[in-house]
Amino acid sequence: MNVKVLGAGGEATTVVLAHGYGGSNHIWDDVAPALAKTFRVVVFDWSFSGDVVVDDDADVDEGTICSYFGFADELVAMMDELELREVAFVGHSMAGMIGCIASVARPELFSRLVLVGASPRYINDDDDGGYVGGFERAEVDATLAAIEADFAGWAPLFAEAVVGPDAHPAAVATFARQLGRMRPAAALRVMRAVLTCDVRGVLGDVAAPCTIVHCARDAVAPLPVALYMQRAMAGGGGGGAAPTVVVMESSGHFPQLTAPMEFVRVVEAVVLDH
Repeated sequence: MNVKVLGAGGEATTVVLAHGYGGSNHIWDDVAPALAKTFRVVVFDWSFSGDVVVDDDADVDEGTICSYFGFADELVAMMDELELREVAFVGHSMAGMIGCIASVARPELFSRLVLVGASPRYINDDDDGGYVGGFERAEVDATLAAIEADFAGWAPLFAEAVVGPDAHPAAVATFARQLGRMRPAAALRVMRAVLTCDVRGVLGDVAAPCTIVHCARDAVAPLPVALYMQRAMAGGGGGGAAPTVVVMESSGHFPQLTAPMEFVRVVEAVVLDH
């Protein structure tokens, strides 16, 4: 999983940074060194990352690899291997909900969750009080068809759209490079799992203290998603306090790329409980 451990040792709080779809541990390059001045910082790659070497002839169990619950098992296994306990987990995008699932299964591993642009469901749902996930089913089907037809052509367009049309070109290029290294088959399988997931039922079971960090203008996970998560967590039976929602002024889905210093200040304030 290409684990790297940076920064302070001793009694310093451990912060685990988990990237989302299309990324790698390098998505944190603009923020990890600054955080490592205060914390012990762990970065890694999910098994679907383009930076992970996989035998193309291996027998792949899609049901395990492309399930949020399977990824949660992957996270727990890594944390057990490193003997990590009571970490502050910063999960970006899909990794946010993976962290929630893992925290329910193994609460002793997590002291705090920081969910950055996370979403439990991307498809709008009129049957759930007009739930706004951000996408209609037809849009999801079109995205999956585009990946299957021409991943290489789709990837740079997707990178520009999700990092943000107003983002600095270098930020877009950073994500585009990482996304482009994904294996096309893995890119399709994981995106299908992400866009069709529905793990709203997990929210009420989360007991770890939680901060939901959203950008003010995010085409992937609009602000109503953050507010829904806050209500669901506060009203659940997990015993956790109502989460705090922090709205960054940054546009797009990648504040660690588009507003790295603001992102560092937000994470530091949350983890240090300021």
